[in-house]
Amino acid sequence: MTAENGHEIVLAVWDGAVLLDVAGPVQVLSGSGGYRTRLASPDGRPVRTDVGVPLGVDLALPEVRTPVDTLMVAGYGTKAGHRPPVAVVEQVRRIGLAARRVASVCTGALVLAEAGLLEGRRATTHWAACAELAARFPRVVVQPDAICVRDGPVATSAGVTAGIDLALALVAEDLGVDRARTVAKHLVVFLERPGGQAQFDAPGAGPAPREPVLRRVLDAVVAEPSADHSLAAMAARAAVSERHLTRLFRRGIGTTPARYVERMRVHAARALLETGNAGVASVARACGFGSAETMRRAFLRVAGVTPAEHRRRFRGQDKPGAAVRSAPP
Repeated sequence: MTAENGHEIVLAVWDGAVLLDVAGPVQVLSGSGGYRTRLASPDGRPVRTDVGVPLGVDLALPEVRTPVDTLMVAGYGTKAGHRPPVAVVEQVRRIGLAARRVASVCTGALVLAEAGLLEGRRATTHWAACAELAARFPRVVVQPDAICVRDGPVATSAGVTAGIDLALALVAEDLGVDRARTVAKHLVVFLERPGGQAQFDAPGAGPAPREPVLRRVLDAVVAEPSADHSLAAMAARAAVSERHLTRLFRRGIGTTPARYVERMRVHAARALLETGNAGVASVARACGFGSAETMRRAFLRVAGVTPAEHRRRFRGQDKPGAAVRSAPP
């Protein structure tokens, strides 16, 4: 495929790369007609993705001549051995430092961080890896609810299918919004999806914090979200100062105590909305919000949607097959 205006993208992959992290962006970029996309592996040999599907590549990472227009890094699966080899991180650093733009899909953000390309920048990754990104790389400003984050020449995206959102954003930037909209319609996806990835995450995801004091505080919030979890109350129960507890939160999970409590209350409310029949006001009281309006504002901050909209999206249909609709004659 011939690139327009020098839009060449090198996509770094290795054994264990998430198949959709590769296929989604490549489908978007190919459909736009404006890019030359090449897949590069550590040694130029085909790789086996996280689901076992083999993937052919175009060249080896050391063979990539710089500068390239855009370096994109796929995410990797959670199985042992899927983490990127040191050689991949080194090549990502080499190519990325000379590229006009660097992007990552899903856990590819951790590769960018290891390569030193996210220092002092805002970034996101799969919701299950946001805590790890914040803990391992404290100089990265993690935005856990974002679908895509652009900070200067670096763009990162949330998990798996968010690579499609990222690629559409690149197409809109390079080739115009009309071209991106056309591709989105063809793929039957939103040009800009509503809400953030907090609609999909799960409490307790990611590595547990190292400090036992912080672990006890977090566990207490998850166990009883409706209890008094003000900063003063949590600090008193943990027998530490409010300032020290705030530092533990920042260092351990990359957020403030208040934001964590709000997030866990939204998690608890989500579960009730998805599986129960209680009204919104009852769910709000049960989860510590006090009122339906307070919960509505919290949902908008955390998930980007209202409680009622979340229930419609995730409750499912009352009857099997109710979601299937016949095409009009």
